[in-house]
Amino acid sequence: MGDLESDFNLRVVLVSFKQCLNEKEEVLLDHYLTGWRGLVRFLNSLGAIFSFISKDVVTKVQILERLRSSPQQEHYLSLQSMVAYEVGHQLVDLQRRSRYPDSGCRTLLRLHRALRWLQLFLEGLRTSPEDASTAVLCTDSYNASLAAYHPWVIRQAVTMAFCTLPTRKVFLEAMNVGSPEQAVEMLGEALPFIEHVYSVSQKLYTEHALLDLP
Repeated sequence: MGDLESDFNLRVVLVSFKQCLNEKEEVLLDHYLTGWRGLVRFLNSLGAIFSFISKDVVTKVQILERLRSSPQQEHYLSLQSMVAYEVGHQLVDLQRRSRYPDSGCRTLLRLHRALRWLQLFLEGLRTSPEDASTAVLCTDSYNASLAAYHPWVIRQAVTMAFCTLPTRKVFLEAMNVGSPEQAVEMLGEALPFIEHVYSVSQKLYTEHALLDLP
């Protein structure tokens, strides 16, 4: 995972999430993880402020990578095959996390929740005026997604940290696709793919009553 520190480019994420769904609308885990590696590069490029999320994401990506290279790897080709395998073999703790704390279903659910936050935040960056407050955009996105899963003390610390975020222009330039206007255009291309992957994953987790795994 050392390549996580290399420069972020939004096009990498765009390509990964474009390839994430096959013709059966199955979420292919290899492309999903590649997309997340790109998003982590983006978070890391903005400094330590997002480390509370990026460090956890890296840990979760590594767990899923190990499952993809394990003797059971064929069951981890897609999100759908993973859910079918782990639920069918009772490898998911529905009430507590003591027996299978690193199950694929639980691990990817944490990435799924974080993806919603990033999707909302990036959409806010795309559609907001030049002088929009990134602190407000990020806080609103956080409150609509990840905040529900964090204890009060974390929510307070995170919200205060958002107050030190750089300007919208700095965020757009960090995407390394050219001018802020070009970054906005690229976000317009990338976000529908990210949203589609999120929606397919959300539907699957809902159908199997997995959205509240401890």
